[in-house]
Parts: sequence; C-alpha cells; structure tokens
Amino acid sequence: MVFRVDLGVSIERKSSIGTHPFMSVFGGFERVGAVKSIFGSGTKDVLGGLSVDIVGGHGYMKIDDGKGSIVVNAKYLREGAEIDVYLDVIHELVHIRQHREGKELWDRSYEYVDRPTEVEAYKVAVKEARRLGMDEGQVAQYLRVEWISEEVFDRFLKNVGVKAKR
Repeated sequence: MVFRVDLGVSIERKSSIGTHPFMSVFGGFERVGAVKSIFGSGTKDVLGGLSVDIVGGHGYMKIDDGKGSIVVNAKYLREGAEIDVYLDVIHELVHIRQHREGKELWDRSYEYVDRPTEVEAYKVAVKEARRLGMDEGQVAQYLRVEWISEEVFDRFLKNVGVKAKR
C-alpha cells in the first residue's frame, strides 16, 4: 500500500554519510504544524541548532542522547517510503524535546510499546498521519516493526490509539 501526499517539506534522500545540519537534510519541517506543536515558538531555533548523523549499517532512525542529535540510517533515508521517513522525523523530534527536558528516553522498566516516551512520540506521529489523510490501516502499517510479536503489536496500537482492523 503506497500513500502519496505533498508533505510540503524536502528530504535530501541522497545525503552522504556524516554529520549534517538538520535543516539541510530535512528542509521545511519548521513550518509543519506538528513540529511547531513540539517546540512552540522555539521551533526554528531548535531545528537550526540540531544535527543529523547519517550512518551505514542497519536500522531506521534514533536519537543519540550523548550528542542530542538524530541518527538516520543512510539506506533507510534513501529507500524508505517518504511518508515513513517524514513521520519518523516527527517522532524523533518529540524525543529531542524529551531529551532536552531531561526525560529518560529508554527506561528499561517498560517494554518498548509501553514506554511513556515512545507512546508520546508515536501519538504525535499518529496525529500527523491522520491529518495527512491516512486511514487506520495505513497508520497501523506505518507503526508495524519487525521486532515485536502480533500480540504485543495489538497492545502497541491500543497504547497509541489506533483502531485498525486486522
């Protein structure tokens, strides 16, 4: 299932491995309502000071809490569905805000799908997905990750308020 919509941003999908200013890889996110809801009036300043580390290997996107930067797998940036990359950027920007607030991003006393920081970040991404016109099935497809079981995935969907029929 392919979801296409003009996102109003630019994603430099062929960015080279290394560290880049956020806005040179992910242009226009300072104008996205969901991003402005994360950082408020400080949005341009936060994004202007943020860096993105493009790396090889495996994975998708994450936060480097030592540097306070976003880490993106080069293959995912190049080949991932544009909507997935876009929503993941929004998700990770919530983590950037949480990190700046001093929250524990990876509290191991919670399973991934129950971790408050993850639930909060995914709820912002889900809200944006719905605003763009994605239906519940498309949102669930975006949220599906290979490392959790179907039973745990069903709990995850409930935690982030997605009512997909499967």
